[in-house]
Amino acid sequence: MILYHGSLEVVELPQIFEANRPLDFGTGFYTTTNLQQAHRWVKLRMEQNNASHGFINMYEYTPAKGLHTRRFQSANEAWVDFVHANRTVQDYNHDYDIVTDPVANDNVYLSFNLYESGIITKWELIRRLKTYKLVDQLLFHTERSLATLKYIGNKEVKI
Repeated sequence: MILYHGSLEVVELPQIFEANRPLDFGTGFYTTTNLQQAHRWVKLRMEQNNASHGFINMYEYTPAKGLHTRRFQSANEAWVDFVHANRTVQDYNHDYDIVTDPVANDNVYLSFNLYESGIITKWELIRRLKTYKLVDQLLFHTERSLATLKYIGNKEVKI
């Protein structure tokens, strides 16, 4: 399976990155199987950092036995609870090596913010999520999980 990671840099050796803000699945190395999503991530980082170029780094992922993986099949109640905990509970940490599926887009973030603000219920959030087209993300949360990735190249993205 080919995975993509959008960055301002070439990332031949993936690392667990400490985030400067709460992320959906916690701290780690985020990837996707969706090339267009990786392109959007690069463009967003370029805009945020006033950069003229970035990179879509590509990896071959080979699943390994013995890794503790959490796979969400959809944006359901368990997914909402997990994302909510990662985004709002200070020092929240989970024991998964890999967490996968789905990723929120801008519309989902808006709805999630309405939920976190108490404006809509969890059930209304889930109902809204079912109307959005979600793509996947795979978080590599531990050093053991990073060993399943092999760098195979990159594509430069320019303004």
